[in-house]
Amino acid sequence: MKDTNDWRLEGSYFEACNCETACPCVWFNAPSEGDCKLLVAWHIDKGHFQQLQLDDLNIALACYSPGHMREGNWQAALYVDARSNAAQFDAITQIFSGQSGGHLAVLMSFVGEVLGIKKVPIDYQEHDDNRRLTIPGITSIEIESIQGISGAPATIDNPPLCIVPSHPATVAKSSRYHYQDYDKNWQFSDRNGYYSPFIYHA
Repeated sequence: MKDTNDWRLEGSYFEACNCETACPCVWFNAPSEGDCKLLVAWHIDKGHFQQLQLDDLNIALACYSPGHMREGNWQAALYVDARSNAAQFDAITQIFSGQSGGHLAVLMSFVGEVLGIKKVPIDYQEHDDNRRLTIPGITSIEIESIQGISGAPATIDNPPLCIVPSHPATVAKSSRYHYQDYDKNWQFSDRNGYYSPFIYHA
């Protein structure tokens, strides 16, 4: 039997949501608006699942929490890079649905309903302090970091709830957030964002 726990991913990620900056959910406080409309994007620089390489692939996850995120009942939709082959698609689905353990299994334990999993073209861009994601017909998001008092980007380290525990998160603000799929239609700007490198493993 193959070991589904033999996997490791590293790269960069960003997220945006409808909370005021900085999002209170990372401290296990209630969302700014009572619910959370979250979209997370990852670019894998280097990764493997068993012997299968997962380098240079993009993933996105849309999550809706109807109340306090700590209470669970999230709805989630997973989007996998259209450039992935069948084996890579299956591996990414296993990892990002939490089936293969690691921190992603912790995050996905809050999900009560999976709305769907789609293979789509995903354009992930990063330039200096700016991060952008586009999935044609589904989402377009752009965030930019907030500068701290020292002149460097402001960061948050080791909060109780986070997408990436391996690195401090740079605090950012969205200049554009539009997502429309399933029964969701979210559109706003000047709200919270985070980004950082990431390392995930079993």
